[in-house]
Amino acid sequence: MAELTHYINGQRVSGNSGRFGDVFNPATGEVQARVPLASKEELDIAVEIAAEAQPAWGAVNPQRRARVMMKFVDLLHRDMDKLAEVLSSEHGKTFPDAKGDVQRGLEVAEYCIGAPQMLKGEFTDSAGPGIDMYSMKQPLGVCGGITPFNFPAMIPMWMFTPAIVCGNAFILKPSERDPSVPILLAELMEEAGLPKGILQVVNGDKVSVDAMLTNPTIQSVGFVGSTPIAEYIYGTGCANGKRVQCFGGAKNHMIVMPDADMDLAADALVGSGYGAAGERCMAISVAVPVGEETADRLIEKLVPRVEKLKVGPYTAGDDIDFGPVVTSAAKQNILSLVQSGIDQGAELVVDGRDFSLQGYEDGFFVGAHLFDRVTPEMDIYKKEIFGPVLSTVRAGSYEEAIGLAMNHEYGNGTAIFTRDGDTARDFANRINIGMVGVNVPIPVPLAYHTFGGWKKSVFGDLNQHGPDAFKFYTRTKTVTSRWPSGIKEGGEFNFKAMD
Repeated sequence: MAELTHYINGQRVSGNSGRFGDVFNPATGEVQARVPLASKEELDIAVEIAAEAQPAWGAVNPQRRARVMMKFVDLLHRDMDKLAEVLSSEHGKTFPDAKGDVQRGLEVAEYCIGAPQMLKGEFTDSAGPGIDMYSMKQPLGVCGGITPFNFPAMIPMWMFTPAIVCGNAFILKPSERDPSVPILLAELMEEAGLPKGILQVVNGDKVSVDAMLTNPTIQSVGFVGSTPIAEYIYGTGCANGKRVQCFGGAKNHMIVMPDADMDLAADALVGSGYGAAGERCMAISVAVPVGEETADRLIEKLVPRVEKLKVGPYTAGDDIDFGPVVTSAAKQNILSLVQSGIDQGAELVVDGRDFSLQGYEDGFFVGAHLFDRVTPEMDIYKKEIFGPVLSTVRAGSYEEAIGLAMNHEYGNGTAIFTRDGDTARDFANRINIGMVGVNVPIPVPLAYHTFGGWKKSVFGDLNQHGPDAFKFYTRTKTVTSRWPSGIKEGGEFNFKAMD
């Protein structure tokens, strides 16, 4: 069995806390590696090294820091298949999904190549008599990030690439469920020219998270995960004087209007609801057809598509639609919520509870599920399932449909499928949700826009990537300068000339 490491000061370092976590192969259910869980002391050592390395890196001009990012992007292209292979083996997602995971992180690194433009300050000439005023965007120092299992390449890169190109050092605490890819990314950053100590990976659990939140040297913390943990990290980090951005849970609705292209809508729901086994914060988990006739037509289109979905290990190649979920506990939670939907009166029109794959009976596979006639009082509607389960809530009108999305506690993403521009425009303007798709099922913005939800899906003032990232990872300093004129002989100032 492999024993994984931390990555500190430019090298792989064995853990010395004596505590380990199991890393599974989700397709077989077997433990394939052990990951060390850091102590507070180990986290603090990494922070000390980062704090020592950061000033020299922060003094490097933005253009040279951007060149490191350019080389990093080249290396990501070179090692794309290798990274995807490792990612799939620990997470379970299909190989194309894994490559997409790396690609969306790579795109943020590409955006960060524009750091010289993004880090420019402002200048006012002659703000007063002989007075100039200008601002500078300066790095925070040492930053930290706590990332989830579902995107072990993308979300770390969403955090550390803008932080580092802004001149900060970064401590990454990835998910202990699939920790190998973040270390490979750190090694690629150093191959690209990043000095040792600027990007470090410390594996761990709540012990290392709490150490990060309370360490006075760490100036900012980013987090992506469940809402209860996001609330805890946000509250604890802010109480310790840190800049914090936390992204929590989601329950994304897709409104299907009577005039929608029903084949397009059904294909979009299948791809967004079941892709990556539903383990995406932007997955569509609730379909809301408007009108009984629309609902009947949609279900008629969905059922054969859902029944044809192929589930299997990533090693099966492109012939599968999604793989296993990440752990046995995740599988049991999904099936428990499915059972609650049945018990509470929802109609299970596609039943994936008995799914089993020959040769992989101990794997964490969950078949595709499709519910109809779900109501807002049911647990499968209220809770984030994070699995291959799509719920259909029938709405009698557009106003009822939009009200469902607006009244839910989560506000990460939403979509509407319609041919009517007025309806789409009204939806986009009125909906109280951070990311909106119009005939687009997963409205994840590209790297040069920002990613973030509303309501209990986010805690903090700034979003991920795009311009907000450069605001989050820098402080603004404003300088007011006045150079006296009229020097007297002997080198003394003529202060009267300044008046």
